Amino acid sequence: MVDVLTQAPVWAWACCAGLAGGAAVARDQGGRRARRLMGPGPDERWGSATGTRLRAVLVGRREWLCAPVAVALAVLGDSVLPLLAGALAIPFTRRRLRRTADSRERERATDAVTSLCGAVVGELRAGRDPGQALFMAARNANALGLAEPEVLAAARFGGDVPGALRLASSGPGLEGLAGMAACWRVAVDGGAGLSAGLARLECTLRGERSRREELRAQLAGAWSTVVILAFLPVMGLALGAALGTDPLAVLLHSPGGLVCLVTGGLLEAAGLLWASRIVRAGSA
Repeated sequence: MVDVLTQAPVWAWACCAGLAGGAAVARDQGGRRARRLMGPGPDERWGSATGTRLRAVLVGRREWLCAPVAVALAVLGDSVLPLLAGALAIPFTRRRLRRTADSRERERATDAVTSLCGAVVGELRAGRDPGQALFMAARNANALGLAEPEVLAAARFGGDVPGALRLASSGPGLEGLAGMAACWRVAVDGGAGLSAGLARLECTLRGERSRREELRAQLAGAWSTVVILAFLPVMGLALGAALGTDPLAVLLHSPGGLVCLVTGGLLEAAGLLWASRIVRAGSA
């Protein structure tokens, strides 16, 4: 009986906490329904915009993630060498990330040109004239790069559409616009069907994209092997630390360790560069 009386306040607090939690959940469900119906409030919009800007900054400055890793290694190893290595790694990482971003932008531009060809073919088959079909298809395709105003003006007002398309094809990933310009020139000068030429061009561009994706899938295994082999030294250091040794102290504070560190770092960098060059040559 005494135990029951002693535990009564605990049970009372538990019941109150449960009721409060249930009320909070019910209120939150109503709030979610209200937000779905009326949209987010000003504070939520500000928080969402702030989170979006923060994610954009983090994505745009990912190379600076080398700095905290270098600081952590410098603290753990009680040496300034990781700080110097981190400072040297930032520009190389930035260059690598920029090259990857450029490659993705080029692929997106190529896909946009392919979609543009299909959209123009659809507009032509719907009965529109070539200029109007290109204007309607290119207005929402985002496939003309910096020369989009010139191409749209030429298509709408009867200008030199092949010349504008050829000018736009100089952008990265927009090489297919040169084929589109050639189809346009042949259709205008020779009277050939523009729809049939653009359909064949679209088929060719889609075939090239399929070949690129297949080649990328074949090279993914090789690149994964390279990444795993590159992380083996890090795994070795972690295994040594788990066994109770201090590999950072050996590498950073002894002459033999420094020689091994420099030699291993150079071999690691040479291996990564060699492997990336082989993969890049295979995907070219």
